[in-house]
Amino acid sequence: QVQLVESGGGLVQAGGSLRLSCAASGRTVGNYAMAWFRQTPGKGKEREFVAVISRNGGVTNYADSVKGRFTISRDNAKNTVYLQMNSLKPEDTAVYYCAADQTYGSVTSNHYRVTEYDYWGRGTQVTVSS
Repeated sequence: QVQLVESGGGLVQAGGSLRLSCAASGRTVGNYAMAWFRQTPGKGKEREFVAVISRNGGVTNYADSVKGRFTISRDNAKNTVYLQMNSLKPEDTAVYYCAADQTYGSVTSNHYRVTEYDYWGRGTQVTVSS
């Protein structure tokens, strides 16, 4: 079993930066594809794909809404995944979740789907003020 714990969220002004971390325990996630999703509160709001990274960090993919502003990375020696968020906008406000796919280590066309992932963290709140 894998436990994922996100940290680094907080309140920031528009244009600012935050770096989220996702620390894994219980098992090494070095062979897993890892991703970040986000969710805003409200009826009908689904969890939205943000970014994914392959097991060796060589391949990444981003949602169009964050491309060029966010960077996903990983340190397998620390069993940790990161999300560097720059040029933040109020519409980036959400709870950010880390996810692990134990089946595939490479990035596939399914990695934007919530159902692709086996483990989830509890999330960290990011609030961007205008």
